[in-house]
Amino acid sequence: MSQSVSEGLKETPLAGLHRELGARMVPFAGYSMPVQYPTGIIAEHNQVRDSAGLFDVSHMGQARLVGPDHETTARALEALTPGDFVGLGRGRERYTLLLSENGGIIDDLMVTRPASPDDDGRLLVVVNAARKDVDYADFRARLPASVILEPMDDRALLALQGPAAAAVLSRHVPDLGEPGFMTAWSATFDDLACGMSRSGYTGEDGFELSMAADDAEAIARALLAEPEVGPIGLGARDSLRLEAGLCLYGHDIDTMTTPVEADLEFAIARRRREEGGFPGAARIQRELQAGPPRKRVGLTLDGKAPAREGAPIKTVEGRHIGDVTSGGFGPTVGAPIAMGYVDASYAEPGTRIAVEVRGRDLPATVSTMPFVPHRYFRKRKP
Repeated sequence: MSQSVSEGLKETPLAGLHRELGARMVPFAGYSMPVQYPTGIIAEHNQVRDSAGLFDVSHMGQARLVGPDHETTARALEALTPGDFVGLGRGRERYTLLLSENGGIIDDLMVTRPASPDDDGRLLVVVNAARKDVDYADFRARLPASVILEPMDDRALLALQGPAAAAVLSRHVPDLGEPGFMTAWSATFDDLACGMSRSGYTGEDGFELSMAADDAEAIARALLAEPEVGPIGLGARDSLRLEAGLCLYGHDIDTMTTPVEADLEFAIARRRREEGGFPGAARIQRELQAGPPRKRVGLTLDGKAPAREGAPIKTVEGRHIGDVTSGGFGPTVGAPIAMGYVDASYAEPGTRIAVEVRGRDLPATVSTMPFVPHRYFRKRKP
């Protein structure tokens, strides 16, 4: 799927197209990736919020877990994560966390159970690019002999995100219908085979498409030819996920962070909370019961100056209580926003605090997240 370039970086199958479109390329997770196109980050951000944008996420790791039957494979994954995969239905997708023995987050990942009964015993995983080698080594070390990890290095991955995404995709996938959020299936895009899911990491409605690397450019060009769609780089990807209150691995979550501290309790299935059986279960169950010592929170800053990663968070009296992990200007919010960790006693929304920016303590408020409401497509129950 990728090849090395002179700087020692890898390229995705769309590298030539990115350059053709005028992208500014930067190193990211060992790949040469587009950070922005000539229109600029704010325009790209608004493109996704208002219409639709296309992201190249082929640097992410795609792999299969293959066992003799669904329960065997699901149980093997449940031994490494706090999710319920035995109960995951065919054609469903789930966000989960790969955990260390002390309950720290090795990575966050997406898991899909294929829709076809012919794929019983297989689970598809998508891992972060920067953690690909770590995750794969961890899987191989901790999976039972009956379940095998098979990297899918011959695949590319695209994300079509925004309120116009479904209308655009339906022109190339005539039988698209109205799949709900976190639904996955196999389809053809202009006669090219694709794995599809209604998911993404922008807070908007959208889809992720997995295809053979050789088909990626044809599919990307077809989508970019649609009047509603523009190319989107890493810069807008970051501002969109920040407004959506979504974590970036290595910044907002890492091996020193537990799911409870990170406010990711939703990834711990109800059954697993009670029965445990995942790495760090005793610590995580204790934090679920008594609360963690610190908590990830949203922050809105007074004024115009944005806070960046590493900025100290203080009480209004000046005592250090945490640090910013992600921050910047929220184009949709129209103000500087951030997220970070604070002592749990200061995590209540509405709490007034201060954030140190360029040597000055700026007034700020602990805020609920997301900063911009999610617009995932959820089917109404009859």
